[in-house]
Amino acid sequence: MNQMIERVMRRTDTWRGRHSQWRGHSLPANSEGHGRSGLPTGYSALDGQLQHGGWPLDSAIELLSDGCGLGAMGLFLPAMEKLSEQGRWQVFIAPPYIPYAPLLAARGIDTRQVLLVHPQNREDLLWSTEQALRSTTSSAVFSWLGAHDYRYSELRKLQLAAASGDSLTVLFRANGAARQHAPAGLRLQMRAYRQVHILKQRGGNQGISVDLPLAEDVPQQPQLWELPPWPDNNSEQPPALGAGSIV
Repeated sequence: MNQMIERVMRRTDTWRGRHSQWRGHSLPANSEGHGRSGLPTGYSALDGQLQHGGWPLDSAIELLSDGCGLGAMGLFLPAMEKLSEQGRWQVFIAPPYIPYAPLLAARGIDTRQVLLVHPQNREDLLWSTEQALRSTTSSAVFSWLGAHDYRYSELRKLQLAAASGDSLTVLFRANGAARQHAPAGLRLQMRAYRQVHILKQRGGNQGISVDLPLAEDVPQQPQLWELPPWPDNNSEQPPALGAGSIV
């Protein structure tokens, strides 16, 4: 029995109480991002509600929406622009649309660093996501998991892979996933236009909504808040301009 308890206590997802402070908040003793700062989101109101003052780089972020993330890429544009300075890949796995290269370039994102991955099935999708997260060549990994049902153990493998690196990790899922348990350290939901609801946040505020004001958008620059999917999923999609692509 003692050995079993010891194994449980060694798990990184086991709650061990709170006994330290960071940015005025209590942190779990075994928090994977203990004492680390986050990547600024570009929206001061959102930074103020996130545990590390920005996006965590050592944990997966789940973003839930009706469009599986179609209208939420604007949330990550400022971070993508900052990460572009690193010269590493920004990986798009199973995106439901082709990123428009001129639009990304207008926001200072080097499209030569954008890598598109098109998995053939659910298993390839999970494998590709995990491999991208474990690679040191990626500064950001955006993976569209779709409306599939996933076992907790499958999602935990992605969370552990995210925790082992320093990439911005975003997993797009359908709103129905909000009813399911998930190991991601941060779970967000787009409930209204330019409004983010924090469903879950390890060691921080949750159950609150944050409005993203227009005033913080880059003037006269595209925002990527609404990009529709291709109308016919069976039609041939044109290649992404200026982006690396593997099939």
